[in-house]
Amino acid sequence: MPSYPDNPGWKAAGTSEDAAQEITSHAKTVRGRVLGFLTKRHPGAFSADEIAAALDENILTVRPRVSELRRSDLIEPTGERRANKSGMSATCWRAKGGAS
Repeated sequence: MPSYPDNPGWKAAGTSEDAAQEITSHAKTVRGRVLGFLTKRHPGAFSADEIAAALDENILTVRPRVSELRRSDLIEPTGERRANKSGMSATCWRAKGGAS
């Protein structure tokens, strides 16, 4: 089985590993949807919360997929930040090759 970032990762054996293995097939689909969204919206900049809302996915499903896509060098931060639902400042992302 491929490892992170091609599949969800975990830091400790047990429930974290179980959860990562359970979501593996859905994670691949969501990664593709996130990348497709950012590619189609190019050169837009979107936070993980905004991506989750646009895709009608849970932020807890989308945020790790954004990290996996970043680690795979398929998306990049734009330098822009916006408030997320919790009021914290969140990085905005775009597909690689986007305008500065």
